[in-house]
Amino acid sequence: MKFLLITFVGVHLLSLNSGKAIYKKDTLQRTFQEIKEEISHYGDVAKAIIDLAIYGKAQNRSYERLALLVDTVGPRLSGSKNLEKAIQIMYQNLMEDGLENVHLEPVKIPHWERGEESAVMLEPRMHKMAILGLGSSIGTPPEGITAEVLVVNSFDELQRRAPEARGKIVVYNQPYINYSRTVEYRARGAVEAAKVGAVASLIRSVASFSIYSPHTGMQEYQDGVPKIPTACITVEDAEMMSRMVSRGSRIVIQLKMGAKNYAEADSFNTVAEITGSKYPEQVVLVSGHLDSWDVGQGAMDDGGGAFISWEALSLIRDLGLRPKRTLRLVLWTAEEQGGVGAFQYYQSHKANISNYSLVMESDEGTFLPSGLRFTGSERARAIMKEVMSLLQPINVTQVFSAGEGTDINFWIQAGVPGASLLDDLYKYFSFHHSHGDTMTVMDPKQMNVAAAVWAVVSYVVADMEEMLPRS
Repeated sequence: MKFLLITFVGVHLLSLNSGKAIYKKDTLQRTFQEIKEEISHYGDVAKAIIDLAIYGKAQNRSYERLALLVDTVGPRLSGSKNLEKAIQIMYQNLMEDGLENVHLEPVKIPHWERGEESAVMLEPRMHKMAILGLGSSIGTPPEGITAEVLVVNSFDELQRRAPEARGKIVVYNQPYINYSRTVEYRARGAVEAAKVGAVASLIRSVASFSIYSPHTGMQEYQDGVPKIPTACITVEDAEMMSRMVSRGSRIVIQLKMGAKNYAEADSFNTVAEITGSKYPEQVVLVSGHLDSWDVGQGAMDDGGGAFISWEALSLIRDLGLRPKRTLRLVLWTAEEQGGVGAFQYYQSHKANISNYSLVMESDEGTFLPSGLRFTGSERARAIMKEVMSLLQPINVTQVFSAGEGTDINFWIQAGVPGASLLDDLYKYFSFHHSHGDTMTVMDPKQMNVAAAVWAVVSYVVADMEEMLPRS
C-alpha cells in the first residue's frame, strides 16, 4: 500500500510539472502575455498546495507545531534564555523536516529585562494600575518615583503646556488612529517628555481594543536628552485620568520599575532552504521572526508568521516540488528591537542583492488573509496579480500596496520587491504585545489558508523563468 501511494503521488506531480511553458524567446524579450500564460500553467500546482494545506494531511500542522513550541518555551524576549532555547529547537525541527542547508547565522542582539514593576495612584484615590515597561527603558530608583501627573492628548499639547511638565509624570492619552501613526507616542513619548523636564512617562497602550490590557513594545532614547523611565498603561486608565483632570482633580502616582539594560547577547538567525534546480544562486526569501516580547506566548506575534513560513517550505517539499530558484526560510531574531538580527543578515548578504527576486515577511497575524501587500515596480505588481489569481479556489486574490516588514524593509528600500500578508489588523492590534498573545488567539483553519497563500506565492515566484523585474 505504501508503494502504491508513493507511485500515485509521483505520477500526479509529473503531471503538475509537465504543463510548464516552453520559452521560444530570450527571457528579456518576453511579452507580458507570455508571462501571464506561463503563470496560468501553475494552476494544478497551486491546487495541489491548497488541497494539501487546507484539506490534506498537512491541515492544522502549522498550528500544532506552533503550539508545541510556545507551550514548551513560552515568550522569547531578545537576549533571553527562552529565545535561545527556541532557536535550538527550531534548528533541530528544520533538520528533522528534511530541509536543506539548515544553519544558524550568528548575530549580536540587545538584552533588556523589565524586572518588577508597579504603578499606584495615590491621589485622588488609591488605585493599583496595570503597566508594562517599554523596551530599553531604564528603571526607577528602588524607592520609585512619586510625582504629580500631567495628562496630554498629543505632542502638540505637551509643547503648549511645557512649563507645567517639569518634575511631573507625563501621561499620554492619545487616541488610536492606526498603528503606524499612534505608535509614535510609544516610540518617542519618553524623549518628548524628558525634553520638557518630566521625570517619567506613561503611555496609553497602542491598541485597537482593550480589556484592561497594557501593551508593551520598543521605545527609543535620544542622544543629549535625559533618559527617564517609561511604561505603557491601559486605555481604560489613560481615559480615566483624562476625565479626572478635566474635572480639576490632582493626580499623584508612585511608579516603580526594576528594568535593566545589559551587554549585547549572542543569538542567531535560523536559516533553511529548498535549493533551486536551475538558478540556485537566486533567492526567494520567506520569513517571520522567532523572538517576541516577554508577555503572553508570542503565538501571534510572530509565532504564526514564522511557522507558516516554515510550513510553506514543508508543503513544497511534501509535494516533491523543487523550484528553479532557491527558497530560503529565515526565522529572524530580535525583530522587536528594530530588526536587529535582520539588519545584520542584510549587511552579510547584500553583496548578492541582485540575486534576490522577492523578500516576504509575515508579521501582522495569520488570521484569514484578505490578500497580499506588495511593493515593487508596476510590471512586478502586474505579475503578482497573476500569481495571486491562482488562489481563486480559496478566494484570496487581491494585491494591495505597501508590502513591508521590519525585517525585509532593508531589502525593499534597496529595490528588491517585497510582500507581506494582509489580514484582520483590528484583531491583531487587540492582542499585540500583550498578555493576550497566546495560542487562544490562533485559529488552525485560518493558519492553513495563510500557509497555502504563502506557499503558492513563494513557489511560483521561485519557479518562474524570470526574476521579478525591479523599478
